Amino acid sequence: MCLSIPSQIEEIDENNIALVDTMGVKRKVSLDLIDEPVEVGDFVLIHVGFAMNKIDKERALDSLELYKEIVQKMEEEEGG
Repeated sequence: MCLSIPSQIEEIDENNIALVDTMGVKRKVSLDLIDEPVEVGDFVLIHVGFAMNKIDKERALDSLELYKEIVQKMEEEEGG
């Protein structure tokens, strides 16, 4: 099973490589496999170093909020 967390594009270089932010973790990913135009500020879903899909901002933010809640509950269970 693969879990893809929405990542926001911060930069795009001349080689079609994007710097993305995934819940505070920054990484570089290729945009070569994405089938629609993307720009800085857009959210994408990533698989093994490639952006695969562009995701609607509202949907991305909702998903990120759910992931944050999951992490918080896991941390509470570990500490409690």
